[in-house]
Amino acid sequence: MLLRAALLLLVLLLPTLSARAGQLDRAALEKYFPPPLVVGEKDDRLPVWPILKQQAGAYEVFAYAFESVDLAPIPGFGGTPPDLLIALAPDGTFRDVKVIAHHEPVFLEGLGSEPLFAFVEQYAGLSARQAIRVGRPNARAAGAAPQTTVDGISMATASTRVINQSILASALAVARAKLGFGAANVGLKVEARADLYEPLTLADLVARGWVGRLTVTNAHAASAFKGTGVEDRAEGRPDAVLTDLIVAYLNVPTIGRNLLGEVRYDALMRELGPGNHAVMVISAGPEDAPENPIGDRFVLGAVPERLAVGQGGLIVNARDMAVERRDAGRAEGLPPGPWTILRIDQAAGFDPSAAWVLAETIVRERGQILSEKIARAFPVETKLPADLFTRVRPEDGPNWTDPWRARGPELGLIGLMLAVLVPVLSRQRGLVADGRRFALFRLGFLALTLGFVGWYAQAQLSIVTLVGLVRAATVSHDLAFLLYDPPSLVLWVFALAALVAWGRGTFCGWLCPFGALQEFVALLARPLRIRQLAVPARLDRALRPVKYVVLVGILGAAAAGSPLADTVSEVEPFKTAITLSFVRSWPFVAYAAGLLVLNLFVYKGFCRYLCPLGAGLALLGRARILDWIPRRAECGSPCQLCKVRCRYGAIAPSGRIDYAECFQCMECVTIIHDPEQCVPQVVARKRAHRAAPRPVTVG
Repeated sequence: MLLRAALLLLVLLLPTLSARAGQLDRAALEKYFPPPLVVGEKDDRLPVWPILKQQAGAYEVFAYAFESVDLAPIPGFGGTPPDLLIALAPDGTFRDVKVIAHHEPVFLEGLGSEPLFAFVEQYAGLSARQAIRVGRPNARAAGAAPQTTVDGISMATASTRVINQSILASALAVARAKLGFGAANVGLKVEARADLYEPLTLADLVARGWVGRLTVTNAHAASAFKGTGVEDRAEGRPDAVLTDLIVAYLNVPTIGRNLLGEVRYDALMRELGPGNHAVMVISAGPEDAPENPIGDRFVLGAVPERLAVGQGGLIVNARDMAVERRDAGRAEGLPPGPWTILRIDQAAGFDPSAAWVLAETIVRERGQILSEKIARAFPVETKLPADLFTRVRPEDGPNWTDPWRARGPELGLIGLMLAVLVPVLSRQRGLVADGRRFALFRLGFLALTLGFVGWYAQAQLSIVTLVGLVRAATVSHDLAFLLYDPPSLVLWVFALAALVAWGRGTFCGWLCPFGALQEFVALLARPLRIRQLAVPARLDRALRPVKYVVLVGILGAAAAGSPLADTVSEVEPFKTAITLSFVRSWPFVAYAAGLLVLNLFVYKGFCRYLCPLGAGLALLGRARILDWIPRRAECGSPCQLCKVRCRYGAIAPSGRIDYAECFQCMECVTIIHDPEQCVPQVVARKRAHRAAPRPVTVG
């Protein structure tokens, strides 16, 4: 009846609830971007706000601001997407990331939101062109690449992966629309083939188009500046050279080794590092060329003001490498003029196997009092053959595949545990029939459940997942959040399959870490001389429905979009005792500890009377197809041994098993297969012994 009421409530609420949208207007954004920054007009096609900054008398785009929930509403483990304010610079780097709202259970009244705030701050300065991954806590300090890795948060691995995916997916949506690049090159790794080398002269390389040459004469400049009033500023003949540059991509051995020599090339590649790129620019014009950008004013180690590398209509960040100029070892035949080697970092998303340009900007001034600067760019394109490179595409598939690969060892051990558990429970005349050996096996398995599944793998199943499912059904209509926590998902699939075969008890009695913790605490009752209480039958019957009322209340609040769902879910102590290992504020610790103390007197009282997850599993377990616990005709009448021994109260006086309350401890199965314990077998054996003729002594 209670389940029908909960389902009816969900059906009624489904049409009225819609997916969340961004909540920030111009006034709210101005608080995040105060003067001298200015919030521009919201884009007509995309929910993006340009953030402007005054530069040289004009406003330039400082960043594009947007909310992740508008562009990538990926549900978190609370069932609703996190809402993040992201500021993306025109070059594709993150200016800032802020948390606007979230419903991640591990941070709500758990770790607190501060670790989450610190987590998203790591994205400032990283590039959306890179495939950024969440590492382990302190991964950067341990040597992980700081350009492609952010430190994870202990006990919040799955939630941080959802946050990371939300940031990257929404940023790439903006990048495709505003910055001219998208997901195609994110994570793409292009490297020059080291095994290809051919001795060639500079003239050969230029003839093949592998080395570019940019020559700008007075006539070319006049044509570019035509109509501006400054086209005739150059002195000399029309064919006089203003600038003459040689441009070469050095990573390719046939280019770099021929231009630099083998020793200098090898040294440069070591200094450059894997994944990065080097472009050489040499001035080949006369020393007095008026527009030479690499003259005496060039600052070593700086970003050249008048030189720019571009690809796909986007400027690529390139900086002088400050290579030692003395004894540089340049090959013979190169012009003697000034030169630079520009470094392009891997994070820039530069693809040397595709066409790219180097452009020199020439600036002229017009007017004497209020002068106006007029600039024109003169590009030279380089297109190298694709077979000079190896290209490694980003791994196919959505980013939820990353945690499955990263947690492979944990999944392997969990799979082994389940593979061992199934035959042990299904072949009852094997290990289960031996009371002593089975008791040792059960304690060992529960120790793995508590220590490995719970505290290490963080795979404690919880009502929070059901809350997330309800919110996904009513708000986001997306169940992808389940894929970011592989161990929990595997256990959910197994638990649901076990419901059909055996009922609730497989999870509650074997795979619940908090349930295992209660069983170990209960072992202290005997040495502490604590006598566990038997709950009177009438009180037991009155208390059992409470967990169903709690379940309906939580799911109803979730369906109604009420934050009470998160609050009431704290009736579960799982987050405190297992996920956070009791590292939490004292009221939550006191509550969890109180339930464990109660367990010393009333065996698994929380599981039997309060647990909403257990209630949900018990309801679903009514689809069970097997009555798998063996019974005898004498069970219940006259034998009551199994009923007396059952600490869960799952056996009725008639001997019938109440599978909704059975925790599959298997003690009754051990008894019924043990001829020394099972009363009908003991009685039958005694009767047979009395009926047998006794030997008579003849004197």
